Amino acid sequence: MSTHKIQIETMVLGMVSTNCYLAMNRDTKELLVIDPADRASYIAQSIRGMGGIPCAVLLTHGHFDHIGAARELADTFQIPVCALAQERELMADDYQNLSLPMGGKGYTLTADRWLKDGEKLSCAGFEISVIHTPGHTSGGACYYFPQEDVLFSGDTLFCNSVGRTDFPTGSMSQLHDSLHEKLLVLPEETIVYPGHGEATSISYERRYNPY
Repeated sequence: MSTHKIQIETMVLGMVSTNCYLAMNRDTKELLVIDPADRASYIAQSIRGMGGIPCAVLLTHGHFDHIGAARELADTFQIPVCALAQERELMADDYQNLSLPMGGKGYTLTADRWLKDGEKLSCAGFEISVIHTPGHTSGGACYYFPQEDVLFSGDTLFCNSVGRTDFPTGSMSQLHDSLHEKLLVLPEETIVYPGHGEATSISYERRYNPY
């Protein structure tokens, strides 16, 4: 599915069916990798098949099922891994990032660039707003492309649902505030690409999301 100059390819990867997105600028072929869950070689092959020029890896949060292929892809294409600064501790702890208790093999990751809430990125020819959305994890982030009417929501907002808050650093009250104060106030036409499940829209979630 695509809008404006952005072309979005979705791959469902890993043991819990995580959405990894390739967001490419049709005009320049520059490309962003969002939440590379697993199978770095497969993602790299897909990037090359699109003719994409990778610029960065963007992580919505540090859980193992969203970061598994990040370092290998970053090294392969010599691009930075970016994540919100508040996620530093979780990503560096194989218990908190769930790689040990759920993945069975602990591993950690350090970002090359730590982002901050409200930061405006200019990357791959896109203007991107970094939105801190704590709740699923304390350092969860969403990436909003205002000129493309696109939001990558990670595990903060799903179609008709929200992310779990019973993992380390999770908070239902924070998730509620993130949802109502930061995401549902975005323009109704915004298409939402979540960390799991099907795409949705801000318009639909305002009307039908029970949370």
